[in-house]
Amino acid sequence: MKALSALIAATALLGGVQLFHDGNGESAADEVTPPSSFRLVANGDEAVCAVSRGAAISDGLSLLTVASTCRRLLPGIERAKFWREKQDGTVAFSANGVDPIVTFAVADGDGYESYAPATPLLSLAATGDLRPGD
Repeated sequence: MKALSALIAATALLGGVQLFHDGNGESAADEVTPPSSFRLVANGDEAVCAVSRGAAISDGLSLLTVASTCRRLLPGIERAKFWREKQDGTVAFSANGVDPIVTFAVADGDGYESYAPATPLLSLAATGDLRPGD
């Protein structure tokens, strides 16, 4: 009877360890939180504003806060309320969670660069310095 209890306890302990390590040797506690504050720049620093990725709503879809001053970079972008990240790494901002206002691809190095619409070229980089009101 003691052997059965010990076997059950060992199995539970091993299962708990696997939960935290996801079976790949890395601890779930060590996962990096994706950045939430970004600097949006048009055409090489002509204009700058802040955007913030908020809480996740569903797989790949998060809330988004865009500073009202971002309309100087791309008229209409201030209406964006959702950040959608696709499996291929592209990111789209939209007002309704579906129809993109602007779409970004992963840039060389850190951040993203817009490809739709074709102009203006926008870059999006993580930062902790700007707030959505900037």
